[in-house]
Amino acid sequence: MHGSAAHKALAPASRFHKGKFGRMFRQTTAWSPPGVSPDQMHGHFLDFANQNMVERPNKSPADLTDDSNVDALERDFGSQGTPAGYTYFGQFVDHDMTFDPTPLGVQGGDPNGLDNFRTPRLDLDCVYGNGPADQPYLYDKNASTFVLGKIKVEATNDDGNRILVESAFDDLPRTANGTAIIGDKRNDENAIVSQVQLAFLKAHNTLVNAGASFEEARQKLTWLYQWVVWHDFLQRITVPQVWQEALQFVEHASGGGEWGASDESKYSWRDTPFIPVEFAVAAYRFGHSMVRNAYQTNFPNNALDRVPLFNNVTSGVEDDLRGFQPRTVKSMVQWDWFLKMETSGGPFPQMARKIDTKLSNALAALPEKDKEPGHIDNKLAARNLIRGVDMGLPSGTAAAQELGLTPLTAAELDGPDALWFYILREAELTQEGERLGVLGSRIVLDVFAGLLLGDPRSWVRASPRWTPATEPLFQGSSLNLDRDGSSWGLPAIIRLAGVPVAASDF
Repeated sequence: MHGSAAHKALAPASRFHKGKFGRMFRQTTAWSPPGVSPDQMHGHFLDFANQNMVERPNKSPADLTDDSNVDALERDFGSQGTPAGYTYFGQFVDHDMTFDPTPLGVQGGDPNGLDNFRTPRLDLDCVYGNGPADQPYLYDKNASTFVLGKIKVEATNDDGNRILVESAFDDLPRTANGTAIIGDKRNDENAIVSQVQLAFLKAHNTLVNAGASFEEARQKLTWLYQWVVWHDFLQRITVPQVWQEALQFVEHASGGGEWGASDESKYSWRDTPFIPVEFAVAAYRFGHSMVRNAYQTNFPNNALDRVPLFNNVTSGVEDDLRGFQPRTVKSMVQWDWFLKMETSGGPFPQMARKIDTKLSNALAALPEKDKEPGHIDNKLAARNLIRGVDMGLPSGTAAAQELGLTPLTAAELDGPDALWFYILREAELTQEGERLGVLGSRIVLDVFAGLLLGDPRSWVRASPRWTPATEPLFQGSSLNLDRDGSSWGLPAIIRLAGVPVAASDF
C-alpha cells in the first residue's frame, strides 16, 4: 500500500496553508535527475534501485530466512541499538499522524489530500477512530472498552473432523472474511504492526477495567504514547544533541514553565500544523531500510524458524507475516524477542536493519501480480525516488545547505541527490546506520516537536510538567509498567496491554 499510486502535486510553500501537506524548505528549487526526461524517470530509478539498493543482490527472500544465512545476515546488516519492534512502532506512528477520515467521494476530488484533512496530531485517532458515538462497532456495549477478537486454532471435534476453535489469545476483531475492524485499516498491513494496534486496544481496556473512565483512559494512554514517541523511539533513532535541542523546557520566574521548539527549526505554520512533504516523502521513510527479511516470532511455535515477511514471492504459500488476514499462533509476537525487556536474553531481542541505502530482499521483491515469484524488482525504492521528484522535493544537498550543514560530496553520496536517498546515505556514512544523520534528525525531530506543540491537548501543552512516573493512574502495583528500566518506553505499553511477553506466556 506504500507508494503504489503517485499523483503529481506541488504542496503549497506558504506557512498560512491549512491542508494536509506543506513545505519546510520554502525557497529551494525542486530536484530531478539531470538529463532524464519524465517518460524515462520510472525506468531510470528502477534500474538504479535494482542495481544499488538491494540488501543481497541475486538472492530471493527465501534464501535469507534459513539458519545457514541468518547469522551472517544479522552480523553484516543488523543494528546494534534498535530492537526490531521499533520498526513497526514507527509504522504505527506514521499512520497515526496521517489518519485521514475524509469521505471517499471527497478524496476522489482531491487525490493528494492537500485540502481536506484533519490537523495531524499524535492523538491515537488510528486507535480510537471518531469515538464510540460515531463508530460504536469498535467498542463494547458499554462504549468504554474496545471489542477484541480471538486467534483460532485447529482442533478435533467428536466426529474426528478438524475444526477451528477460539484460543485464549486475543486478535483484532475481524469480519468473517478476515478484515480487521479497527480505526485505521493500514494497521493490519502486516502481523507485527497489527499486534502494536492490538496492544493499544488492550492497554486502554486495562485502564478502564482498573477504574478509569473512557476519557481518562484515552487521555492518559495518549500522553504515555506521546512520551514514548519522544523519549524512547525518537531518542533512539536521532542524533542525541539534535534531540536535546529540538524540544526544550523553559522555566518561568513565576514557577511555571513551557516547552518550546529549537530556534533553528525550519518547521513553522501560522494557525495549524501540516505534514511537510520533506518529512512524509523522504525523511520519515527511513523506516523502509529497517525492515528485515524474516523474524523469529515466539519460542513455543517458532523456536528456530524465521517467519518471512512475505512468503508467496517464492512458494505461493501465505505462511508469512503479511496482513489483512487473521493472525495465527505462529505469527504471534513474543515481545521480549522484539523489544529489550526483563526476560530478553541470548540473541534477543532481534535487531532492526541498519538505516542505510539498502532495502531487505523482502521489500525489494514485494509480492505483485505482474512478476514471477522470487523476482527482485525493487519497486518500493523506485517509487520513493519518483515520488520525491513528483512532489518537487529539494535535493539533499540543498536541504543540508538550508540548515547550514556541510553537504556530502558527490563521491560520498555515490548516488542520486534525491532527498530520501541522501538521508539514508547520511545515516550510513556519519552514524554507521545506527541512527539518522544530522539532516535526517533535524527534519524528523522538528516535525514531531511541532506536532506536539501544535496540539493543545498534548501533555507538552496541557500539562508541561507531567511525566508517566508521577501519573497516579499508572502507579498500581499490579501494572508494574517500568520494571524493564526503560524510562517509560515502549515496553511499558506492552506491559500495560498484558500481551504475551515471554515464552511462559504461551
